[in-house]
Amino acid sequence: MSQKQLKEAFISNLNGTSLLEISAGLSLPPLCLLCRGLLLILHYLHHGKPVSSRKYSLLLDFLVLVSPLVFSCTVLSPIIFFIPVILAAFSAGIFSKIYSQRKGEARAPFGQVVKEFQKACLDPESIPALTAFRVYVNVLTSISILAVDFPQYPRRYAKAETYGTGAMDLGVGAFIFGNALVCPEVRQKPHPTQPRFSRLARQVFSVWPLLSLGVGRLLSVKSIAYHEHTSEYGVHWNFFFTLALVRLAASLLLAVFPKHKAWLVALALAGLYQLLLSTTSLKTFILHGSDGRGSRLGFLDANREGLLSLFGYLAIYLASVQVGLWLLQRRSSVRGWLGALRALALAVLGLWLLLQLCQMCTEPVSRRMANLPFCTWVLAHCLLLLGCFVLTDLALVFTKLLVRGSSVPCSWQVVQPPGASKKQGLEAVPVGRQEKLPQLCLISAINKNQLLFFLLANVMTGAVNILVDTIHSKAAFTLCILHLYMFFNCLVMYILHARNIVLKFW
Repeated sequence: MSQKQLKEAFISNLNGTSLLEISAGLSLPPLCLLCRGLLLILHYLHHGKPVSSRKYSLLLDFLVLVSPLVFSCTVLSPIIFFIPVILAAFSAGIFSKIYSQRKGEARAPFGQVVKEFQKACLDPESIPALTAFRVYVNVLTSISILAVDFPQYPRRYAKAETYGTGAMDLGVGAFIFGNALVCPEVRQKPHPTQPRFSRLARQVFSVWPLLSLGVGRLLSVKSIAYHEHTSEYGVHWNFFFTLALVRLAASLLLAVFPKHKAWLVALALAGLYQLLLSTTSLKTFILHGSDGRGSRLGFLDANREGLLSLFGYLAIYLASVQVGLWLLQRRSSVRGWLGALRALALAVLGLWLLLQLCQMCTEPVSRRMANLPFCTWVLAHCLLLLGCFVLTDLALVFTKLLVRGSSVPCSWQVVQPPGASKKQGLEAVPVGRQEKLPQLCLISAINKNQLLFFLLANVMTGAVNILVDTIHSKAAFTLCILHLYMFFNCLVMYILHARNIVLKFW
């Protein structure tokens, strides 16, 4: 077999892993974010100021936010269930140290701090959990698209061939989910004098970068005979085309239907698509082609997975629009977000039960077809991850109330409620101090140039695969390559952020 055929075989015919293992892996990013926040608060407690060195800030962010994820999906994957326990214990140890070492006037009784926390008002203009979710989906995707070509990346985490739940299968759906949360239909308030279809025209124009990237990827992959997993999207299709077409179709539907009814459109679309899969020959066509033997004759036959899975991804996108609209409802207090957490927990539970029912009555999860169980699974796990990030942010708010004046980049700020006097409490306002001493942050750096980060990761992945015999690499070499690759990508984003450069021209 040629090197190309070896690499294609290496990522083909896989069956995924368990839902429990994926859930354990999803707990790692929020725990990493919590550890980093607690370490910054502890540093402030000891030194009376935030980390001022940019290089140390970048190093801390990379070692705590990114490096544990590289290890957990490679050499530490056999103990993936223990890693969240270790990180949680480490966070508890840091919190205990912070609580015991508080300075004089900040040593308020624990009960008083709890009451103050429940009454605290948060900056209603920002939702740090939303930013963290989108950035971490990008980071995890970037790690996986290169790591999957190394033997240290467990085959069960890679994309399943037909049925199954691999970590990378979830990553595709989570990318769609994260994009929908901040789409124009969610962020823009309707203007009474602006025609609905004029907004649609602008959004049609906005997808041209994705189409250009899709064409660029297609031409580059074909020209250098790069290894491909044909049953993933087809012969000519790729994820950039999927993302562009899903955004375009969603904009068309939301120009016709009210956006606050997006979940109903999503449910109808996913249900109808699953009905066609179950009662017609559509499933056979997707899996085996028009001749039943895997033919790839004609554009539709050659790209049947990419084209027909659009229905499932569109359903995920529309449901995520509804989640985005719900998230952006104005909540300016801890109590409000604790209520939102309860709602998220109930939604996850409901979707989990629906997933079990769907799999019993229809078929298992299939990313290749983007069937109803796949849509349900993606939404359930994305809401779970989002809820964990909200919980992490609230834990950091509580800790910042213990250490007055401390600040953590990309986390909620406690603010003075409108019309409140200083005597009413909530004087632990780290906003002023943070504005005087702005802190660079890897999360906000990647967030500013997310598409560039994803594109750079794809280019670097291709370069590494051309230069390195990945499938015969040893563990130490693999870890070095993955860390250098991720650090380079993060460093580019960090430099752009430090210079306030946003490479967006559309």
